[in-house]
Amino acid sequence: MKLQKQSMAMPDALVILFFVGVLAALAAWWVPAGSYETQTVTRSVNGETQQRSVIIPESFRYADEESFQRPLFAEGGEIGLANVPFEGLVSGSKWGAAIGVIAFILVVGGAFGMILKTTSVERGILALIEKTRHFELVFLTSMFLVFSLSGAIFGMGEEAIAFCLVLLPVMRSLGYDAVTTVLTTYVATQIGFATSWMNPFSVAIAQGIAEVPLLSGSGFRIILWCVFTLFGLQFTLRYARRIKQPVINEREPQSVSDKPFQPVDTAILLTFLIGLGWVIWGVTQRQYYIPEIAAQFFVMGLACGLIAVIGRRLSANDLAQSFNQGAKDLLPAALIVGFAKGIVLLLGGDDATTPSVLNTVLHTAGNTIGEFSTVVSASLMLVFQSVFNFFIASGSGQAALTMPLMAQLSDLAGVSRQTAVLAFQLGDGLTNIIIPTSASLIGCLGAVKLDWGAWVKIIWKFQLGLMLMSLAAMILAVTIGFS
Repeated sequence: MKLQKQSMAMPDALVILFFVGVLAALAAWWVPAGSYETQTVTRSVNGETQQRSVIIPESFRYADEESFQRPLFAEGGEIGLANVPFEGLVSGSKWGAAIGVIAFILVVGGAFGMILKTTSVERGILALIEKTRHFELVFLTSMFLVFSLSGAIFGMGEEAIAFCLVLLPVMRSLGYDAVTTVLTTYVATQIGFATSWMNPFSVAIAQGIAEVPLLSGSGFRIILWCVFTLFGLQFTLRYARRIKQPVINEREPQSVSDKPFQPVDTAILLTFLIGLGWVIWGVTQRQYYIPEIAAQFFVMGLACGLIAVIGRRLSANDLAQSFNQGAKDLLPAALIVGFAKGIVLLLGGDDATTPSVLNTVLHTAGNTIGEFSTVVSASLMLVFQSVFNFFIASGSGQAALTMPLMAQLSDLAGVSRQTAVLAFQLGDGLTNIIIPTSASLIGCLGAVKLDWGAWVKIIWKFQLGLMLMSLAAMILAVTIGFS
């Protein structure tokens, strides 16, 4: 009797992060921790005075080796390997990872639980599906371009989580899947983010730290945006054509598709659309971020739910249960965000003035990169920023930590500081498409109920293509003297 071979399944993101945590714990024992001193730099941006704390590259010092050893289990609020999940979940602030992003994921998930429970979104999609069937190519193209521009202009990232929830039922009604939803939203934003010519959260900060004129080099970056966006769009459309399924109503009898579109659905959808407009206005005009956007979606979900209650479609208890279920559906994504942050804390955190393994890695990589030719040095800068992004997925945080060193190294290696900024952009933005430590990615995958392992199987070739294109862009930048 022959045993059938079972295909090896991709490990769950939490499994991968656990083993990364083990490696981080070992690194904390064997790699000496170090720290930098910082200085405050003042710059005038559009007539406004801005201050930012940056590292002094030559100030690196190793810490006391004994003070940084990590136990398996720590007491008194310290961190060991067993403390990673809890410490990661409670770290940070409401403005970012981990606790802010976790709260954002749960609140937005709960809000959409209420919205979807009204069934108005499904009714509206089913009512319009016949009218949009012949415009699917235009729809996918338009969505990809809009989200890519959103990433390029104002650095959309975490906001894509909410739009994944919005567009998932639309994509499914058109015969597409969860992957198509993530491609047209989150992936598009990260391509725009990585090749942006004006993103205030990456380009402006990195150029300011590197003492490069703000928003300079836009011509070359706009060309890169066009090339990378077209590459991403082509991959998305080809994937969508390959997996498209006939639109078949598989719902049970007496489903929403068997009921007429009612006035209460019109009221709910109008409220929903007004709410989305409010979110877009807040992000673009008022620079709203995680706390404000979470509150906006909560108001939106509650308003839609109350209309359903008044219209006697739902009860108050139904509304509460749908909020709980929506948050519950995104809980795995929230846990991964916390676990990933815990690994960073195990390595000492991302504060340049606090002894950490990451600071030592940054110092060592900097000394190594400066010893090669201009083309090789520029390429290694890209590789380093890509790898470092696994631990510091925040664009502004990574810029503050790495750009002071990279700017000085670029001078030593004969690479322009503008090229060093480009290496930061491409390495920081594009790897967010695949790394399990990206809170935005995990939030989007959780929103569409897509396992990270399944995502990697689909996206890895595309990711490889992006990195090869990035390498070519770096070589071209050195060749043409991009400055």
